[in-house]
Amino acid sequence: MKQLLNTLFVTTQGSYLSKKGDTVLVNVEQETRLRVPIHTLGGIVCFGNIGFSPFLMGLCGENQVHLSFLTENGRFLARVQGPVNGNVLLRKEQYRRSDNLQESAEIARGIVLAKIANCRVVLQRALRDRPEGQSDGQTAISSAINNLSYPLEDLRRPSDLDNIRGIEGIAANTYFSTFDHLITSNKEDFYFKDRNRRPPLDNVNAMLSFVYTLLVHDISAALEAVGLDPAVGFLHRDRPGRQSLALDMMEEFRPYLADRFVLSLINRKQVRSSGFQKTESGAITMDEDTRKALLVAWQNRKQEELMHPFLQEKVKIGLLPHVQAMLMARYLRGDLSGYPPFLWR
Repeated sequence: MKQLLNTLFVTTQGSYLSKKGDTVLVNVEQETRLRVPIHTLGGIVCFGNIGFSPFLMGLCGENQVHLSFLTENGRFLARVQGPVNGNVLLRKEQYRRSDNLQESAEIARGIVLAKIANCRVVLQRALRDRPEGQSDGQTAISSAINNLSYPLEDLRRPSDLDNIRGIEGIAANTYFSTFDHLITSNKEDFYFKDRNRRPPLDNVNAMLSFVYTLLVHDISAALEAVGLDPAVGFLHRDRPGRQSLALDMMEEFRPYLADRFVLSLINRKQVRSSGFQKTESGAITMDEDTRKALLVAWQNRKQEELMHPFLQEKVKIGLLPHVQAMLMARYLRGDLSGYPPFLWR
């Protein structure tokens, strides 16, 4: 099994990253604050005004360390990558399947089915784990669990992409309609009315958007590592600058990896309302300390293990994107009869 490598998150404004031999140096005000061997890294994510040596970019490219540049508030700006991995025949097959709307719909159907099933499990776990005596929202959550069984049944039959997207949209509305009931503490400062982004208008949506960005980085890096093109998807169609396949595969991970993670930070009071500010435009942003706390918790979460439902072996949560990318590549090569999406049990 592939080794889980670290991701270096750089949030201190004005930092400059350079290389010395095979080591990454993080300098702040001409003082070296951190030294990290390149072989221990799988990616570097820079937030805001971060400088980067072109020679370090070359070293990262040679070692398949993926670079992502985001605004200080976590909005994606650009990615830098080295030589393309994998067999060109695999990517050509990926392109052929993407151009075939019927085959794209079949792959998308499995991904959306897994997403809805995982959303349902999140609600079931939340209902089971509610604090004793807290009955608020139980009826709404139980109703949503029941209602999500209908789109799952619909997806058991072949369908076209437009219908699959329609089913996914209805299921997402059902799921997020009860999301506020999953927040069991700090209700005055952490509440959820609806999913909003670009910009996020409340603390919960700010955290969700931030974690989704981290997840897309990890999935894109995993796809590139197995030789797939993150930009050519099946559910999400081609659009310049969009990581369509990474967004496809993120759908099955959102409930388990992102949504549940954000809920746990809030419910365990690991984040505070003082770490969020509202800008003149109404957008909600996180301060540096809150972002750092979230990133540390995210890295710790990736070290945890679970039994993979398809492989039937324990893997670290941080390797789930790599495992699913590997399974997608095996399916496209013809080694598997279908793509087995991640189903949380």
